[in-house]
Amino acid sequence: MTQTSHDSTDNDVLSAEELAEIERKYDEGAATRAVGGAMALFLRAVALAFAVYHFITAGFGLPADHWHMGWHLAGLFILIYAFYPLRGSKGAYEMQVSRWRIGNVPIFDLVLMVLGVASALYLGFAWRGVPALGIEEQMFRMGNPNTYDMVFGCILILLVLDIARRTLGWILPLIICVFMSYALFGPYFPGILQHPGVKFRTFVSSMYFPQEGIFGVTLWVTSTIVFHFVLFGVVAQRTGLGALFIDNATILAGRYRGGPAKVSVVSSAFFGTISGSSVANTVSTGSLTIPNMKRLGYPGHFAGGVEAAASAGGQITPPIMGAAAFIMAEFLELPYTTIVIAAIFPALLHYVGVFTVVHLMARKLGLEGMAKDALPRFVEVWKDGWANILPLIGMLYVLFSGYTPYMAAFCGISLALIAGMARIHAPHTLIYPIAFAAFTIWKYIGDGFGTDVTAILLVSTALSVLNPQERIRLPEMSRTLETGVKYALAVGAASAAVGIVVGVINTTGIGFRLGFMVTSGAATMAQGLHDLLSFGTLELLSTADLTLFLSLVLIALACILMGAGIPTTALYIMLVSVAQPALAQLGIPPIASHMFVLYYGVVAEITPPVCTSAYAASAIANSNPFRTGVSAFTLGLGKVVAPMAFVYAPVLLFVSEGGFNFGEFLYTASSAIAGVVALSTAVVGTFIVRVPAWGRWLLALAGIVFIAPSPMADLVALAICAPVLLLQITGARQEKLAGA
Repeated sequence: MTQTSHDSTDNDVLSAEELAEIERKYDEGAATRAVGGAMALFLRAVALAFAVYHFITAGFGLPADHWHMGWHLAGLFILIYAFYPLRGSKGAYEMQVSRWRIGNVPIFDLVLMVLGVASALYLGFAWRGVPALGIEEQMFRMGNPNTYDMVFGCILILLVLDIARRTLGWILPLIICVFMSYALFGPYFPGILQHPGVKFRTFVSSMYFPQEGIFGVTLWVTSTIVFHFVLFGVVAQRTGLGALFIDNATILAGRYRGGPAKVSVVSSAFFGTISGSSVANTVSTGSLTIPNMKRLGYPGHFAGGVEAAASAGGQITPPIMGAAAFIMAEFLELPYTTIVIAAIFPALLHYVGVFTVVHLMARKLGLEGMAKDALPRFVEVWKDGWANILPLIGMLYVLFSGYTPYMAAFCGISLALIAGMARIHAPHTLIYPIAFAAFTIWKYIGDGFGTDVTAILLVSTALSVLNPQERIRLPEMSRTLETGVKYALAVGAASAAVGIVVGVINTTGIGFRLGFMVTSGAATMAQGLHDLLSFGTLELLSTADLTLFLSLVLIALACILMGAGIPTTALYIMLVSVAQPALAQLGIPPIASHMFVLYYGVVAEITPPVCTSAYAASAIANSNPFRTGVSAFTLGLGKVVAPMAFVYAPVLLFVSEGGFNFGEFLYTASSAIAGVVALSTAVVGTFIVRVPAWGRWLLALAGIVFIAPSPMADLVALAICAPVLLLQITGARQEKLAGA
């Protein structure tokens, strides 16, 4: 098929089945093996038990860490080995009949399933010791594992790598194998990377026992926080919150120039607050916005790129940020609210960039907004869907009141279930609101909830049963919960596997070694560039400035390369363990360095050649996948330059060593926005009138210089883009005179 046919306007809206197929193809959580018979019933029971277990423990308290993570990991092994084939080849997901299969699950996978469950639960079983088997208490075995520990530890390490491979492909396991090789064969590595090496028994003990390795912070955060918010996002979307977001985005932006594209940006920003998956975000909002953009006249690759760039932005949009905010708070030991506040302006900068490109492209193509009669009516939208916002309000209020993230998720999921399933005219469904109201009052009596939180939750519960929408039946909600569990499998497997990387880094200190390599290499390159850019006593940039810039570029490239095809949450955990030490050596504040690696990890989702969000969007748009990925990357330039801006000016994160200065923030923010607008104009080639090729290069250079927050840099940037600004002013006057 030629490029022309790919990008031709296609007015057909894809069916639900076609959209589901696209999601299965590009989302690691959606492509699963067909199962049947008693096996299907068993797996449904396991998935529901998995969801209910996490839901109940979030509200009523967690068991001991080794048991909690063990149960979580055991559930992952059962479901992943049942739903994900050994090889994801064509036909592997289809139903097959064989004597070596039970309900389409191969006996080989069932054996691995049993071994995985045994290795996950052995730790809790043997924690206090088993005298009959000669197993001492765990504290006496730390660093000196017995035979049982070694057997189950080796099994767990191998199977964790396998489930990561099955759900995400080979990239992550291969990266982890490199780290494992480094730990075991340290004496054979050259130069600064050389270390005494870790004995095999010590390595297995470190990877298996809690506090580091597989049963470390990565799996703990996933099993206690990430899963709950993935589940909340799926349930809230099913009950109508996603549709409410899209309708309101259409009301806000649909009437303006290039309306459907702006709807895509706004709705994806809204939807990203509850969605943990960029691909799910792309398919959910793109099914409506991409066909509308193409009808209006946008090329297919651009329409898909808009949706992919906007949807990937959901992973950095407060308050949930694809659950990365909670992990960041855990790592930095900062209040969750601090992370959310710090993320506000960088996310805004990303959407300013996407919005600017969309607007300028609409001007370039002469596109208008949506017809007034095609827009949803505000009163009708809220009259029908007002109750769907209550779960989000309740969850955020609990979260910002200082309670644990999993308690907030428990309240949000409870309210979503009530809003979706309970109705005042169906008395038998009132068991849901009565149970949650009783829980809320019980917490209040026990001083668990304050008066304000109790009042908010009780009022939200009472209002939710008045939801005018048709209620969701229990079987349908059960399927929704199953879907939520499936979405959490890939990130759970990745987090368990990434724990090995964290364990190796803690054991060997490779993070600081890599950091030194990056900074020393950047310093060498900076010295060479400094000599080129210096003219006698006049130096354009100091060696220190060049070293910092080159170090940031190298780390950003490493983040993007390592981020290919890995879920945001697991990727952030891995990147922050590897790259953060290098940033710390450069004197960058911890919160800025953590945000830096998160942003560039997310950029990988829209960076060709591995950009799953863009590929999903291209399938909806019927456009060339690679060209759609390029469009998504250029549209996401705000996300590319934002980390550079807040590393140079931490005030953009509302944090600085000398305290927050509003004047400094206002100036720095304006400079960063000017840089993003200049880069966006360079991408499109139109502002008020067309920008010639030489002007686009000048604007791109000026945009990069604007990002450096200093008056001198801004003056240089203005001087660079002055010819283009003059051309725009004269061109606008000529157009005005011609029109008159």
